[in-house]
This record gives sequence, C-alpha cells and structure tokens, in this order.
Amino acid sequence: MKNFSKSLEQKVMPVATKISQNRYLVSIRDGIIATMPLTMLGSFFVLFAQLPITAYQNWVKPYVTTIMLPYRATVGLMAVYAAFCIGYYLAKQYKIDALSSGLIAMVAFMMTTIPVIANDAANPKLSLGMVLPMTYLGGSGMFTAMVVAILSVEIVNFCVKKNITIKMPDAVPKSVSRSFTAIIPAAVVIILIWIVTGILKFNISEFLMTIFKPIINIGLNSYLGIIIPTLLITILWCMGIHGYAIIGHILEPFWLILWQQNVDAVAAGHPATNIGATGFYNFAWIGGAGGTLALCVIAAFCCKSAYLKEVGRLALLPGIFNINEPIIFGAPIVLNPILAIPFIIGPFITTTVTYFAMYFNLLNKTSVNAPFTVPFPLMGYMTTLGDVRAIFWMLLNFVIYLIVYYPFTKMYDKQLLKKERAEAK
Repeated sequence: MKNFSKSLEQKVMPVATKISQNRYLVSIRDGIIATMPLTMLGSFFVLFAQLPITAYQNWVKPYVTTIMLPYRATVGLMAVYAAFCIGYYLAKQYKIDALSSGLIAMVAFMMTTIPVIANDAANPKLSLGMVLPMTYLGGSGMFTAMVVAILSVEIVNFCVKKNITIKMPDAVPKSVSRSFTAIIPAAVVIILIWIVTGILKFNISEFLMTIFKPIINIGLNSYLGIIIPTLLITILWCMGIHGYAIIGHILEPFWLILWQQNVDAVAAGHPATNIGATGFYNFAWIGGAGGTLALCVIAAFCCKSAYLKEVGRLALLPGIFNINEPIIFGAPIVLNPILAIPFIIGPFITTTVTYFAMYFNLLNKTSVNAPFTVPFPLMGYMTTLGDVRAIFWMLLNFVIYLIVYYPFTKMYDKQLLKKERAEAK
C-alpha cells in the first residue's frame, strides 16, 4: 500500500496539481462559485412555490408566477452571470482590466441568443417587441458562457498586449482611460459574435449542447458517471490533493445543467428526472468528502488514543457543517493506508445505494441547491424539495459510514495508543 501511495504521489500528483492550476479551469471554477449565492437563493423560491403539501399548493396556486420571479431572475439567467464572472476572473489572471473584460464577455454571451418578436398570449394582436428567449440563458447555456467568456478575454488580452487600443493622455483619469482602452477589443469581440450569430445565423448554444448532450444525459446521469467521480475525488484526497477542486470543478457545469433541468421540471409541476444533478453528492458526502462525520464521532467517543480522541472532538463541530479538512489532515487520512480504505469504500457504497434509490423512485431527485454547510439530514430534505424519505436515507447512509469506518478506526487507534504508551515510558 505504501509503494502504491508513493507511486501515485510521484506520477499523479504533478499532473493533478498542474490541472488544478490551469488558468481556464481556475477562472471557470471561481466564476461559477461566484454565482452560487444567486442560484441557491433562487432555487429556494421553487421550494416555496412547489412545496409538496396539497393544501399549501392550493393556497399558493394563484401566486406561483409572482413567487417564481426571483427564480427566473437568478437561476434562469445563471449563464449570463457566469459569463461575466468567468471573464472577470480570467482577466485578473492576465492582469488586465477585469471589470471591462467581464462586461465584454457578458455582452458577447448575450449576443449568442437570437432575439425573437413575441406576442401576448392573452392578446395575440398585441406585440411585445423583441425579446430574448431564456432557453440558453440559464444552465443550458453554461458551456456557451464558458467558451465565449474565454474567447472574449483572450481577444481583449491580445489587443492590450499588442497595444491595439486607444491610448489617452496621462492627465485623463484612469477610470476614463480604461473605458477607452476597452473600445477596440470590445468592437472586435462584438463584431465577431455578430457575424457568427447575426449574419451566419449559427446558434452556438444549440451546437455545443448537441455535442455535450451524450456526456450530460448518458455519461454523468448514469451509474458509472456518478461512481467514477466519487472514486476519483476520494483517491485524490487520500494523496493530499483537494479532489473536488479538480474533479468537481471540471464537472460542475454538467451537474448544474442537469440540476436546472430538474428545477425547470419542478417549476412546471412535474417531478425531477435527473439523478446526477448538483445536490446528489450531498447524500454521499455526509460531513464532507469521504463521509468523515462518522470518523469524527468514532474518534471522539469510541477511541482510547488521546491524540485521535482530541482530533475527533475538535473536528466534530466543523464536520457537522460538512467542513472536514481538520479530520482529513488531522487524523490524518492523507497518505494513511488504514483510514484511506474506508474513506474510499464508504462513499462508493452510499453513492451506489442512493443512485439506485433515486433510480427506482424511492427518493426524490435533487432540485434545490442548498449551501454546502447545511447539516445532514436537513440537507437531504431541502435538496429533494421536502421529501421526508431523504431524512431517513441520509440517516441510513450515516449508519453505513459508521459501520465502514469503525473497524479501521479502531485498528488505527490501537496503533496510536501503543505508540503513545511507548513514548510515555
């Protein structure tokens, strides 16, 4: 096991580290994270509008459209905000003006949606003028937002580095000077998107969704598409690499698309259908990656080693709120062959049983994006739109973690206890 860990550390860690530091992935990660407060807040209004209580639904039915307005303005426009944020963070990496770059990226993305002339359904003769369809302004347009934002900032960066900008005298205030500096790069980006979308009538979002549709609907919505990321994340953590920072942030846009499809279905009064959506892994990560809350409980209350008991107690409170770095690096789990085994096996089991529970409709699919710090089992109840079965299922998964971690933790406890006694003598 030690040789295997050493081999992984030497061969995989440099590659994983390089991937995690890639400027595009870092910008996409930071950009999507920046939109999370909006999407979390917006998804809760779906819960308010579609709470699965018949009497409540009858009461709010006349007000559903009004209640759903914050959802339309947040989750429904998720890709618009992501385009700005991705462009902003990528520009910061290039050390060029981030605000103007983010705005250019956002405008470029908005131009990929072709306006249509709409009529009022209640009065067909009344024209509403030019409107932007929201089909690809939310999660479905996330790929387009990423591609267009990166392309826009690359063009801006090229123009700035090659001095293809309007230069103002030094006496002009910097805020005004920056605005003029952005004119030529903005013109290049806007004209390029205008030619592709307006003149050539090429729908970039539709094209990208056609390419990625098999990956989203078949790859990441299948059992293998869910279990493989679980294993990769836990294995990377055992090597001391933040697994989610690499695997999770690469796959997050795909999970968000599946999640928004679920939210749209629920908002329309239909059940959610996608299993591999954002929120699914809340059932697998009880206490954080690897389900380490069970390890905290066992270490704090069932171990005799002074060190492990103290670490368990200190890590218990953060673990309740799904913050598990204290136990991962404190126990440690990193490069620890004894605790690495349950850290990998536990999520494999809980992910498997949860997947098939949702597959056979024993559990609602996730359709609410709750903050990651919400403790279990409340997390399950919230993300599945008030499904009481989710509470019992998360408790079941926690029991599974206790069973998986217990023998390995006690084995490790004996080693530490023997060492402590030897040092005491």
